[in-house]
Amino acid sequence: MNDTATAPAVHFDAALIAKMSQQGPRYTSYPTADRFRAGYGHAEYAAVVNRLKGGGQRLPLSLYLHIPFCESLCYYCACNKIITKEHGKAAVYLGYLMREISMQAALLGDGQRVEQLHLGGGTPTYLSDAQMEQLMTHLRASFSFADDISGEYSIEIDPRTVDPDRIRSLRRQGFNRISLGVQDFDPEVQKAVNRIQPEALTLDAIAAARGAGFRSISIDLIYGLPKQTLATMAQTLAKVVAASPDRISIYNYAHMPQLFKSQRLIVESDLPSDQDKLAMLGLCIERLTAAGYVYIGMDHFAKPDDELAIAQRSGQLHRNFQGYSTHADTDMVSCGVSAISAVGESYCQNEKSLERYYAALDAGHLPVARGIELSPDDVLRRDVIGRLMCDFSLHIPSVENAHGIGFNACFAKELERLRGFERDGLLELSETSLLVTPKGRLLVRNLCMVFDKYFGSPNHIPLQRMRYSKTI
Repeated sequence: MNDTATAPAVHFDAALIAKMSQQGPRYTSYPTADRFRAGYGHAEYAAVVNRLKGGGQRLPLSLYLHIPFCESLCYYCACNKIITKEHGKAAVYLGYLMREISMQAALLGDGQRVEQLHLGGGTPTYLSDAQMEQLMTHLRASFSFADDISGEYSIEIDPRTVDPDRIRSLRRQGFNRISLGVQDFDPEVQKAVNRIQPEALTLDAIAAARGAGFRSISIDLIYGLPKQTLATMAQTLAKVVAASPDRISIYNYAHMPQLFKSQRLIVESDLPSDQDKLAMLGLCIERLTAAGYVYIGMDHFAKPDDELAIAQRSGQLHRNFQGYSTHADTDMVSCGVSAISAVGESYCQNEKSLERYYAALDAGHLPVARGIELSPDDVLRRDVIGRLMCDFSLHIPSVENAHGIGFNACFAKELERLRGFERDGLLELSETSLLVTPKGRLLVRNLCMVFDKYFGSPNHIPLQRMRYSKTI
């Protein structure tokens, strides 16, 4: 558990980061998505849900809806998206998406309470205002939603696709959190990644969201993009701090053109060096913490009074496929092409192509393409990794009591490896706790990888084609 009054700030050690950084999972789940198997489909998912219903284990829901469409291509993007200006495709997709929602609602049973909703993409505001109203009406007819005060209902927007009237309409439709893609304010950087977004559009969107009464405003940035320098990053950070969003996410650009075709359009000679990227990260940490933001972990910063920071201080922070979350005790049900659900002790992912997604729904079953049911060992390791990612600490007796194990005996090999990290100053070990130090917080993925029985093992054969980004 963290306390902002006593916890030291995250410590940036460029030499240590350069030494320790390696490719590894982001741990939005454990086991990670490369362990999902193709033999897990609609029947397996339905069996999990029916077991939960039979056992009376009915957690509230966190819903995720994936809207894959964008009008233009951002060269850096690694998301599952469809680039098209033919908006008629969105109408077809919306019809199928609502069919999937209805099928999920019927399977889950009456009275399922939704406490969290997130629309991501792609560009969710690719849907017209009328289509969004149709979707939200359908959702409220299918599930019971918590009220506006206790529920968290968020949407990602591209400021280039909305005006103040549309933002006010989104608030009336029930959204109370909004996330804006920005990436960088510098015009040359925007040109290099094919995302021309005038500063005024972003600031107007933020002002409109505040005026409409959104409870939280978040901005996404990326460091390591072509044409970025320390000077341009400093200017972008100054503008972001002046805009004063509640949350800021700063992602490391992972250049993997062999995996993501759009990245082949980036001029590699325009990319900053690894040394310059590290310096940019250090600058981001310095400027944002100086402005009063709390380092939540894994690229995320929040104001001290934001719900993410409050949840972390109280030990209630959670991590799922959308990143950090304040709603831990929920089943995550995801709809749309490529969407990933976490229900009970299982994960599953929908078909990744529109054709297969539509075909499954036309055949009368949910478009589940792959998944995994967790073993008791998976659940134990998920708990350990989750607490490290969210709390930067682990209370060993709590883990032992929750899972009926002896920690030292169960993790003897892992503890031996952790001693090396302790000598490097990344953590402090005692009989009852594992505490990640301020300099270790930026490398928490490395520490979590120690507890990952799949990653790096001699028998680790990914079940899906996947490449990992560097831990820093």
